[in-house]
Amino acid sequence: MELINKNNHKISFIASMNISLANAIRRTVVEIPVLAIRECDFYKNDSALYDEMIAQRLGLVPLKNQKLKKGEIIELKMKAKGAEGGIYVMSGELGDMVVFPDMPIVYLDKGQSIEIVARVGMGDGQEHAKFIPGLFYYKNLSKIKINKEGESLIELSKIYPEIFEFKDKLMVKDASKCELDTEDLKNYPGVEITFDNKLVFDIETWGQMSTTDIFLESCKTLKSNLSEVSKLLK
Repeated sequence: MELINKNNHKISFIASMNISLANAIRRTVVEIPVLAIRECDFYKNDSALYDEMIAQRLGLVPLKNQKLKKGEIIELKMKAKGAEGGIYVMSGELGDMVVFPDMPIVYLDKGQSIEIVARVGMGDGQEHAKFIPGLFYYKNLSKIKINKEGESLIELSKIYPEIFEFKDKLMVKDASKCELDTEDLKNYPGVEITFDNKLVFDIETWGQMSTTDIFLESCKTLKSNLSEVSKLLK
């Protein structure tokens, strides 16, 4: 495996893998248990937004992925009152479980107030998109071959500066950024693109868990699914 880039919210790496296996891991992301707000009880809502609209916003607020038992529910409370000039009620009003406390939920003008009790539980992306921890996608890594005829194609370094660079001759700068094939370069003889079993993986997280954990938990869940199938076949 070759790491390309990693930060708090995204990881990119190259790995040799059968594309069917890669797709199975990607699809299994929706089966990872994730914490989210399931239901909201509204005791007061004088804002311009309907209860359902606020409930949807609250459901999409990423929460720190505590390990709750199946069926276990915890409650979060949100209570706010508008002031002169108006205020924005932020997600942080729900407490310390919120990953991003500065997400705006609703605007309250003077005299308006809101009071909500939200119930939080575990779920997965097969039930609702709010339980999906992030994005997982991949593509084939391009093998770019530049022969003598293509070494003078300085224009490619200007058209695709992330992929090619020109230093006395045309060179590959970063093949992982390439989304072209030979057909795209048919007017530039001397540059050939082929593919093998190397894939470029990109994983982005919404904040409930790290990108590394998303990959590992997806693999773990896929392994568990295969074990269940194996038991059934026996």
